[in-house]
Amino acid sequence: MSTLSFSDLTFSWPDGTPVFEGIGAALGPGHIGLVGGNGAGKSTLLRLIAGELHPLRGSITTSGAVGYLRQDLGLAPGLRVDDVLGIAEIRTSLHRIESGSGDEGDFEVVGTAWDVEERAIALLGRLGLHYLADSAEHLDRTLETLSGGETVLLGLVAELLAEPDALLLDEPTNNLDRFARARLYEVVEQFSGTVLTVSHDRELLDRMDTIAELRQGELRMFGGNFTVYEQIVAAEQETARAAIRDARSDVRKQARELVDTRVKLDRRQRYGKKMFENKREPKIVMGARKRAAEVSAGKLRNNHIEKLDTAKDQLQQAEELLRDDREIRVELPGTRLYPGQDVIELDRVRLSCGPVVSLRVSGPERIALTGRNGVGKTTLLRRIVEEPPKVAWRMLAQRLDLFDERLSVFENVAATAPHASAERIRAQLARFLFRGAAADVAASALSGGERLRAALAMMLLADPAPRLLLLDEPTNNLDLPSLDHLTQALAGFEGALIVVSHDERFLEAIEVTRHLELTPDGLVE
Repeated sequence: MSTLSFSDLTFSWPDGTPVFEGIGAALGPGHIGLVGGNGAGKSTLLRLIAGELHPLRGSITTSGAVGYLRQDLGLAPGLRVDDVLGIAEIRTSLHRIESGSGDEGDFEVVGTAWDVEERAIALLGRLGLHYLADSAEHLDRTLETLSGGETVLLGLVAELLAEPDALLLDEPTNNLDRFARARLYEVVEQFSGTVLTVSHDRELLDRMDTIAELRQGELRMFGGNFTVYEQIVAAEQETARAAIRDARSDVRKQARELVDTRVKLDRRQRYGKKMFENKREPKIVMGARKRAAEVSAGKLRNNHIEKLDTAKDQLQQAEELLRDDREIRVELPGTRLYPGQDVIELDRVRLSCGPVVSLRVSGPERIALTGRNGVGKTTLLRRIVEEPPKVAWRMLAQRLDLFDERLSVFENVAATAPHASAERIRAQLARFLFRGAAADVAASALSGGERLRAALAMMLLADPAPRLLLLDEPTNNLDLPSLDHLTQALAGFEGALIVVSHDERFLEAIEVTRHLELTPDGLVE
């Protein structure tokens, strides 16, 4: 029996932009990873299932309660732990009943949740949040500022306490350190109901039973985990490339044959005209020959035109099966640093969140900055900028908020490189896959992956060229092709790099040379 099902599901945004049309699936029980490009509609599908959005057409059926962990979960400071977990009212009724002053309404509020405090403490402990509340009394504690990772984990605890039959997770490992990720993997893996997870986290996706792909408005199911999905797609792409080669060869063949046919028909026409002019046969016979030749020529010409059109159609169909695998290839000699060249020098600087740090960076080092959630990694990046560094630098914040949203991609890049010619900027933007009119699209209209490429272009093409890049969780919210684009762009960067990330595969791909962990006691190599 499926826990979640939908059929003929159709949705468009208020401005008429279609997201998908007529998709359907029966999901669960089991764990399903939902993948697709930025803007494909993954989060939209979760919101539809959760009831936050309503489809234009189609039906959604859920068997039992559905929990939904949003991607953009935000918590206001000053709330109590039990408020955040959604159990404050139950606890109040529970305590009144225990004190003997409860009424019928209190029993209705508690329902079957007599052990809600014990379960809350246990879940907080399993997800490494025991320091927020390690006893029932501590559920009354007021929470101050929470890190992004702590917010996500508290949100997950709240959903699990409601004991849903199905769990919708939207990028649940964003902002989580490796310890928190490991705990989340374990909790999700032990969930016995249906899990539908939107994620770019390969390790999490490899723990799924099924991969569902949203692409070009269609939903397709793949049995197996993400590795199996990649193998299937790779095999299909190789078949598509072979089909394209064959189709292109056939198009060239049919085009040549059409030209040869036209040459032959032209020769026949000139010969027939000459015979007619010389009147070597009776006029009625020559007229009949001419009409027959015209009919035959027309059939022959149309036959070859049809074959060419068929070959072109087959080529188009083969090309539609080939996914966009364009790569960013850019050379950035202006970013070059030499071994021993001073970049950063911090000497016993106290961060606002507590740790005292000392840091020296020289030459083209590639540094991974890790640490537990809330320890102050983003604060350290900001403090580096305040000092400031000894070379030209650029910082890529988590929210990619460096654009003037009213300006086009070209205009935004031109603003950071005032001395570069328009021709040079457009040539360089083409290397970031903004070719032709794509460079003139307003920043406000860009998808998530396009915003990343535009942000990278703004940083790497800036004047003066940056020799230090500071990247704060750059892989958050990226689809997998965009993650590849980020890795490709950084391959051409020849300066120093400090990146806050818990994505081990990404750190390996960009060839990190030094690992630093920020702890409450400072930086540890």
